[in-house]
Amino acid sequence: MNILPLVFYAFAAILLCAALLVVFSRNPVHSALWLVLSFFSAAGVWLLLEAEFLAIALVLVYVGAVMVLFLFVVMMLDVNFAKMRERFRSYIPVGATVGILVLVEMALVLIGGYLSPGAVQGPAPAPASFSNTRMLGLQIYTDYAYPFEIAAVILLVAIIAAIALTHRRRKETRYQNPGQQVKVHPRDRLRVLQMPPEKKEL
Repeated sequence: MNILPLVFYAFAAILLCAALLVVFSRNPVHSALWLVLSFFSAAGVWLLLEAEFLAIALVLVYVGAVMVLFLFVVMMLDVNFAKMRERFRSYIPVGATVGILVLVEMALVLIGGYLSPGAVQGPAPAPASFSNTRMLGLQIYTDYAYPFEIAAVILLVAIIAAIALTHRRRKETRYQNPGQQVKVHPRDRLRVLQMPPEKKEL
């Protein structure tokens, strides 16, 4: 019995459910946790396709950076940290679910090494000189050069839009005008007072 399709469908189902929960979850903490699970599921699919470089890059870059992204979102949303600490226990079920599913996915990937060769029918073995990193670069910059550039432009527009949305003026914040600071003359900033060197005795 070939279990490889079953493992693929398991990864795909978890990936779709986690992606939907990222979108429909109203809590930013829950969305970040489901996003981590979706990245792990996608990395498992890449491992099944023998694209180890993409899987490792997905885990190291995206899963490693998602917490920084979450902190940036928390700073933008002005979340009340006191209320977040009060509701800390409500995050435990979601975190435990994500952790268990990640462990299950890791077990599904690692269990293939302990099965007999006939039990798992994977892709055809590649030659020793094959490099999936080199093949990825050739595919991106030859066959998919235009989609890659379009994706880069879309990400650039998204970055500019995020900066424009977050760079808003607030009444309680004090702003500086560098142009006016440069035009200030030293005598406008400094006033020299003439004081006697010592106090006169009475």
